Amino acid sequence: MIISIASGKGGTGKTTVATNLCASLDTDLMLLDCDVEEPNAHLFLNPDITGTQKVNAPVPKVDLSLCTYCKKCMEICRYGAIAVAGKTVITFPELCHSCGGCTVVCPEKAITETDRFIGTVETGSLSLPNTPLFGRGLLDIGQVMAPPVIKQVRQLEGKRTLTIIDAPPGTSCPVIASMKGADFVLLVTEPTPFGLHDLTLAVEAVKLLGIPCGLVINRAGLGNDDVKKYAQNENIPVLLEIPFDKRIASAYSKGELLVQTLPEYKEMFKNLYTSIEAIVNRKGAA
Repeated sequence: MIISIASGKGGTGKTTVATNLCASLDTDLMLLDCDVEEPNAHLFLNPDITGTQKVNAPVPKVDLSLCTYCKKCMEICRYGAIAVAGKTVITFPELCHSCGGCTVVCPEKAITETDRFIGTVETGSLSLPNTPLFGRGLLDIGQVMAPPVIKQVRQLEGKRTLTIIDAPPGTSCPVIASMKGADFVLLVTEPTPFGLHDLTLAVEAVKLLGIPCGLVINRAGLGNDDVKKYAQNENIPVLLEIPFDKRIASAYSKGELLVQTLPEYKEMFKNLYTSIEAIVNRKGAA
């Protein structure tokens, strides 16, 4: 089973939920940190990194001796990654989405592809009783194409019975790349107007993907009940509420796992997984 933990905005507590869920379960699992622009699960889990792999993205390379400057490559590129001006062809690798369209439409076969380094994937294991596997992506400085790195991280799936994905914030392409193909999306939010606004965007994205979802309300008691009312209207189950508690904030600031600092939460996270498993099984039986 694959559980993707996401949210509409940053700072809601996705990593808190992902890491503590990982540390609470006895099943064989792996945690993948797909927030490749700012991964931070390692700060709480202290993984033993044993492998590193480069991630490259193909970008166009133009042979001007074959080019007839027909501009078909420029016309097909929706991202402005290739331009033809007179007898000059300019490529912009940073804008390229590696779709390969320019190589297909070039009538003279003047365009080939070359690799551009965009990030790395690190793998290892965690010093927990069930010895989970760990993987994370690191987008290289100055790069903007997160989805290829996320897809490379997700190729690690299948090595354990359960995969927990710590997704990036928002609802854009990196988030979709982290949720697509998951069995369940666990949305983490906070009971504030900003939290509710961005939660609605995340829910719409999950609906488009057709994946069952549930909700964790972090810092419960901080704001109002609007998030709960929204969840009820949308028929989204609230599977866990984590209270607004100074002890939790203190543990987080020290890079400590909540279930280790406050052991009573371990059973709560186990129950969270049991609830997710029941929903996924019901959907599979339907």
